[in-house]
Amino acid sequence: MDKFNIAIDGPAGAGKSTIARLVAGALGFVYVDTGAMYRAVTWKVQQEGLRPDQESEIVAIANRMRIELIPRAEGQQVIVDDIDVTKAIRTTAITDDVSQIASIGAIRQLLVAMQKQMAISKGVVMDGRDIGTHVMPDAEIKIFLTASVSERAERRFKEMQSSGSCTMTLQELEHDIARRDQMDQEREISPLKRAHDAVLMDSTSMSIEEVVDEILGLCKDKVGGGK
Repeated sequence: MDKFNIAIDGPAGAGKSTIARLVAGALGFVYVDTGAMYRAVTWKVQQEGLRPDQESEIVAIANRMRIELIPRAEGQQVIVDDIDVTKAIRTTAITDDVSQIASIGAIRQLLVAMQKQMAISKGVVMDGRDIGTHVMPDAEIKIFLTASVSERAERRFKEMQSSGSCTMTLQELEHDIARRDQMDQEREISPLKRAHDAVLMDSTSMSIEEVVDEILGLCKDKVGGGK
């Protein structure tokens, strides 16, 4: 099977990371969680005691830091300057600031350059907000994965409950996701939007397995993918 690239875009809480990881595993491809890269920068910024509006200082830190994404059976491991931050970047504190950090032009330019490099050799499944429109515009398969705000909030709430990190009510989560949607859609640089050739997939009433199967079916139909 020839290698090809898959871009999965969509709003916060749509299940992109889980879906992308499972699709990559089924195809034997490499999964790249671009959101984790922005979260890693946000973690470093907070460790340095900076505010999200201190853009020049944030850019300087981002240019010095080293981010490693390491595939593991249980998911992608994220290393920042030799420190495992895989769990630390998933906290509410990081979530509160990541959209603002991601809207900084120089930060996006830096991380997009890294992401493009990762995609050169093909066989990559990458998820984020601007993968099909900006990072991998030539990806053979493009998906725009979404779900209703209430459904996304409920999914995130259950995840937080199961991990013991639930610090928000369901209503607060719903408000936060709607706020992040607006920030992602309205930012000047690489806003969240569906690529003209991306397949729209609403997962509101679909299981994870159903979404994965549908994407693998697209791969088989369009590029002969699948095992």
